[in-house]
Amino acid sequence: MSYLPTPQTTPTRYRERARYDRATVHGILDEALICHVGYLNAGRPVVLPTTHARRGETLYLHGSTGSGPMLAASSDGLPVCVTVTLVDGLVLARAALRHSLQYRSVVVLGTARLVQDRREKLRALDALLDHIASGRSADSRPPNSRELAATAVLAVDLVEVSAKVRVGGPVDDQDDIALPHWAGVVPLTLAAAAPEPADDLNPAVPLPPYLEPYRRP
Repeated sequence: MSYLPTPQTTPTRYRERARYDRATVHGILDEALICHVGYLNAGRPVVLPTTHARRGETLYLHGSTGSGPMLAASSDGLPVCVTVTLVDGLVLARAALRHSLQYRSVVVLGTARLVQDRREKLRALDALLDHIASGRSADSRPPNSRELAATAVLAVDLVEVSAKVRVGGPVDDQDDIALPHWAGVVPLTLAAAAPEPADDLNPAVPLPPYLEPYRRP
């Protein structure tokens, strides 16, 4: 199954890089740790980084009740553009303007609603924790009423969605291939170092299995 392309989710350049299948879109959203949320605030564009999590065909965004997007969300919802990008490599070409990146990105367009239902909000907060480290929600104290009141969650249905993927090496002009400049790819990966316990952690508390080792999906 794939998302249906729309005029807003169809690239004007490099259309061959567009992806609409759910497996690609979901994989990118699930792997990325941070998203960026764009919206209009008093007629001015604003883009903010935040954490996110996907449950089925809903994307949840986390924030304080006093943050801009949460305050801007009304009973009619908040039109948003949510973007996620994973950089997999540096593409170094012989010509300056042929340099690029290996990347995977997703753009989600829609109207975000403020999650009011307590059960949905708790499920979303669990998903946000498990998105950071699978199994973490069951291995932490759940939010109390005060914390829950101070925390807001936005939900965006995954309807108008597209991914864009750039793979492969540099694409130099034939006339540039003989130039004496190195060309190729520098692969990039997200690697976790050894977990560092808090200074006041009880030494008897073991390192949880989901951190041995820590990996992204």
